[in-house]
Amino acid sequence: QVQLVESGGGLVQPGGSLRLSCEASGRTFSNYAMGWFRQTPGKEREFVGGISWSGGRTHYADSVKGRFTISRDNAKNTVYLQMNSLKPEDTAVYYCAADSVPFRTVIVTHTAYDYWGQGTQVTVSS
Repeated sequence: QVQLVESGGGLVQPGGSLRLSCEASGRTFSNYAMGWFRQTPGKEREFVGGISWSGGRTHYADSVKGRFTISRDNAKNTVYLQMNSLKPEDTAVYYCAADSVPFRTVIVTHTAYDYWGQGTQVTVSS
């Protein structure tokens, strides 16, 4: 059984930074692309960014490009989302997700991911 456990959310002031972590277990982590999504009440789950199985390719939503960075440490089975220059509109529950097919590049649609973390709240407010 694959498990994804997120950590690192919290309250931060506008312009601040947070780093989210997502630790995976249950299958060969390094074979799968990973994605980060976010969701606010009443809205669809939104793609934030993703990283390919090898870590060699990343892709970001336009709304976070230049501010957020995704990385992975396959030795630790962990993917990270570094969020800088945070804005109030970044407030959401953030989820990490694991691709359902091995050895793919980044997929932006949430239906491509078959395992999800429990979510971590990020609140950007003064």
